[in-house]
Amino acid sequence: MKTQLFSLAALCVVFFPAACAPNADTPALAAPSEAVLQNEILWDSYGVPHVYGEDEQAVFYGYGWAQAQSHGDVIFRLYGEARGKGAEYWGADYEDTAVWLLTNSTPERAQDWYDAQEPGFKADLDAFARGMNDYAAANPDDIDPDVLKVLPVSGVDVVAHAHRLMNFIYVANPSRTIGPSAPPLKAGSNTWAIAPSKTESGNTMLLQNPHLPWATGFFTYYEAHLTGPDFEIYGATQVGLPVIRFAFNSQMGISNTVNSLLGSTSYALTLKDEGYVFDGEVKPFEVTETSYKVLQDDGTLIDKPLTIRKSVHGPVFTRDDGVVIALRVAGLDRPGMLKQYFDALKSKSFEEFNTVMSRLQVPTFNITYADKDGHIQYLHNGMLPRRDSGDLEFWSGLVPGDTSDNLWTDIHPFAELPRVADPESGFVQNSNDPPWLATWPAPYSADDFPSYTSRRGPESLRAQASIQMMADNDQISFDKLVELKISERAGMADRVLDDLLAAAVDDPDPEMQAAVSVLTEWDRSFSSDNRAGLLFEEWAGLFTGPRFADDSNFAQPWSEDAPLTTPSGLKDPAAAVEMLRKAIMSTKEKYGAIDRPFGEISRFDIDGKNVPGHGGYGNLGSFNVITWSPLNEQGYRTPIHGETWVAMVEFSDPVKAYGLMTYGNSRKAGTTHYNDQLDHFVNNQYRELWLQRSDIEANMESRTLFDPDGD
Repeated sequence: MKTQLFSLAALCVVFFPAACAPNADTPALAAPSEAVLQNEILWDSYGVPHVYGEDEQAVFYGYGWAQAQSHGDVIFRLYGEARGKGAEYWGADYEDTAVWLLTNSTPERAQDWYDAQEPGFKADLDAFARGMNDYAAANPDDIDPDVLKVLPVSGVDVVAHAHRLMNFIYVANPSRTIGPSAPPLKAGSNTWAIAPSKTESGNTMLLQNPHLPWATGFFTYYEAHLTGPDFEIYGATQVGLPVIRFAFNSQMGISNTVNSLLGSTSYALTLKDEGYVFDGEVKPFEVTETSYKVLQDDGTLIDKPLTIRKSVHGPVFTRDDGVVIALRVAGLDRPGMLKQYFDALKSKSFEEFNTVMSRLQVPTFNITYADKDGHIQYLHNGMLPRRDSGDLEFWSGLVPGDTSDNLWTDIHPFAELPRVADPESGFVQNSNDPPWLATWPAPYSADDFPSYTSRRGPESLRAQASIQMMADNDQISFDKLVELKISERAGMADRVLDDLLAAAVDDPDPEMQAAVSVLTEWDRSFSSDNRAGLLFEEWAGLFTGPRFADDSNFAQPWSEDAPLTTPSGLKDPAAAVEMLRKAIMSTKEKYGAIDRPFGEISRFDIDGKNVPGHGGYGNLGSFNVITWSPLNEQGYRTPIHGETWVAMVEFSDPVKAYGLMTYGNSRKAGTTHYNDQLDHFVNNQYRELWLQRSDIEANMESRTLFDPDGD
């Protein structure tokens, strides 16, 4: 173990003198509580920072330091992008992002949002940024020279990054707004909250299980443990955020899943006479002339003009297909998202938690809650615009922008959102499915809410598996919770495979008979040693389309009347057999044989460690989700999306928690904590999450003492 101690005042002056000037708006740090906490980070053997602070600002400072130590290169680049200066710092590859953010006024709004924060939380944001700056000042060789130009960062940068991530990636994604050439959004998750009536121990349980891309970027998760005089938070969040979104403590915990709530609208404009038609009149655009800089290969900068047009709806864009639209995003007048998350995680009761959530500052996400007192809750959270007419399909498309009849100006309050609290079933769940089956039996229906609230269905096979596993199991032990979590069963196989085999059993083709044999012997899981998963994937891609989502070839498509047993059966068994014949050929062409072990082709390959993989596509019914890449030049595929952070929590005394960060907790150059949890994932083994000080010290790799005042 090694201990680090730095006096940061001199280092700060040397590296970032502007950042070290006293800030009159930042109050002096409060005196330590009677139970004195030392300002320190205890780094455990998995690279998880356990940050202790004498007061709130000290904890935020230490958390900023820790994030910079583990992911500084990533975060500083993201902050530079959020300023709208990516092209200025790094060239034309960042130009589209700069134009997107500048046109949406993200940098200017971030300043306004920062200014609107309560003084105490503004000081927290400043401390978080200062911790990152001070780490970089003390360890300049650990930061990629290419991102040093972003430093120093500020509390405004913290807000800008969060604003970009939530409002202009999750809510209004450029791929949905501009067109298919923009990067698509791949996001998903599972969550369960289980009441004491359904657990063996009589304690509440919670599953956190987000599925996001494995590539380094704004979706990368970071695990941390934060302890101040009056709060403790453990969990994971996207890098660069100063609050933990997937979090728990000894009293309560929350998880998030991506929902289908429509918080933005693309309005198709009718152009006329250099303006646009609105309510029968031609209105002029509000026009702002600005510019941005682009770094050239020779190191020089050029200025590029940018004309920003706005209609009554919002900023104007020309889509890839040539259609001119205006974008309207809900909640741009609500700057309290980060503070709401933090306050929610300091709640001392279920009632206090809901009071915090009723602020409606978090723009999207289902939020699942569980606490030690036995309360559980599912909330279809977000800023849902109140619309006078139209269903989800109408508002998901290009909405006519020539009439004020379609211009929404308000959002639904907390009380009008779908919510399930303490159901008799003893559980709530979500696997990115609509809110109508948050528990089973269903407590309400889509007909009880406006038709634009969410899609009516279908329930994915992963979501059906989630509901069924909860409904079918009582007296769930912690070991049983883990067993259910790691399910990789191909739910689609249970719906169609028996019929397919029956239709193919008499086919005279020897290759068909070999395929029938392989599929018959299959245990219908996407384990690393199974020999039929690749063949079934190929067939399923023909039967249900490349996203495994088309149910038109099933005898019984998905039905609201039978949401957990449909789709099922083969509409045309002979056609399904012919699809299998094609799948045999394509499987042999891709993989060399129809019975290659799944883990020979599907690999977990991180930073020099390359091991057999497992996990299937959610739309094929696997609860343990991995979305696989195309084959690479070496002839295998790797995860592009899926299992990332996992935590399973039992609110016992003391709290019991096991989990995993599949791709490790650091991407710093030379780190040992990028692939050090991969063997756990390969073996479906979850590690204990250390919350007790004695356990942390027994597994400590190093200690960092910090002075947030720089004395």
